[in-house]
Amino acid sequence: MQALIRFVKKGIKPEQLFMLSVLLVNGGNYLYNLVLGRILGPEKFADAAILITFLLVLSFVAMTFQLVTAKFSVLFEDSVFSGFISKIYKNALFTGVFLAILIVVFSLQLQSFFRTTSSTMFVIFGIGVPFYFLMSVNRGVFQGKQELKSLSITYQSEMISRLLLTFTLLYLLDIDSSLIIAIGIFFSFIFGLLPFRTSNFYLSKKFVLDTANKKLVKNFFIITAFYELTQIIINNSDILLVKHYFESYEAGLYASLALIGRVVYFIAWMFVMLLLPTVVQLKKEGKDTLPILLKYVAYIAVIAATIVVSCFFFPDEIIKILFGSEYLSISNLLWKYASATGIFAISNIFAYYYLSLDKYVPVVLSGIFGMLQIVLVVLFHDSLEQVVHVQIIAMVLLLFVQLSFFFFKDSVKSKKIEEITKE
Repeated sequence: MQALIRFVKKGIKPEQLFMLSVLLVNGGNYLYNLVLGRILGPEKFADAAILITFLLVLSFVAMTFQLVTAKFSVLFEDSVFSGFISKIYKNALFTGVFLAILIVVFSLQLQSFFRTTSSTMFVIFGIGVPFYFLMSVNRGVFQGKQELKSLSITYQSEMISRLLLTFTLLYLLDIDSSLIIAIGIFFSFIFGLLPFRTSNFYLSKKFVLDTANKKLVKNFFIITAFYELTQIIINNSDILLVKHYFESYEAGLYASLALIGRVVYFIAWMFVMLLLPTVVQLKKEGKDTLPILLKYVAYIAVIAATIVVSCFFFPDEIIKILFGSEYLSISNLLWKYASATGIFAISNIFAYYYLSLDKYVPVVLSGIFGMLQIVLVVLFHDSLEQVVHVQIIAMVLLLFVQLSFFFFKDSVKSKKIEEITKE
């Protein structure tokens, strides 16, 4: 046993340990969704899927603060770093409170639009939003400083608490399942704050960046916020629109389809978490960043291809194992939806890479095609199959333009190197 512990400490790098932790967290979150789908059935699961989708939307909004914190945790040091973190905590808390008020005030309208059984679930969810934003800044510090052990613990704390509390309450209480799910999500935000770096948390501390750094932070924040908005649109607009346009039973079926098909995106996310600080650090040291991009693109492409092929050959078996026979009617769409998310995951790696390098054209491209996806679903939603097909079209076009931008930038870079060499 001691020999095994020594091997783990010496043989496994922090990055590999973090990836294992992310797989564990994603596995736990996946189990959470699968068990809910089995226990609740398609109609009640449709309501649960709305809250889960709201959670994903919130995570993308808060990710803006996390990525900004992560990037400038690498670039800033000492008193500048301390002041910057204090300021971003205040901004994150203000944003969280503002969004919480909006969700609570418009909870009845949200219930009406998404045709859910309760408005209270939105109220409970909204109250927890400020805690999630604080949690995201805390994670950004750990991500930027490469404190991967602490970063892993925050994700594990959030996942495990939500998993245990939700299913314990479902077993013990005979109330609306959507309320229980909202309560589980709320308390997971509290547990996700652990471990919390209190030394950086000073709401009363005043700090002003110099003009150059302030502009740098502002520009990166705005473009990151825009990009995370595109992530929200591409990842979640389909579920929200399906819940609006279709009956609860069909919306529940689609939610299960989306959950299975998005496995590749959840896996790709752990590479994105490592990509940004690594690229920023390499750029800071004047080293070539292209190899790390190509390595991660290769990883995601192989994983995506494996998942799509599995969904093509074994759709019924996968759905029976994961959700049960009630959901078999959408098995023919499984490989198609997985293809759309796989293509998007590859495109996403390019966008995050260029975002790390302060090149924002791929971010704008993601926004354009995210809006295209919404327009296509709004115009073409006669069936669930049609909804999936238009998403494939949008994602193929997005990957094409991202690759075109990549090869264009690479060819320009090569020409510059040749000119310098000749001189």
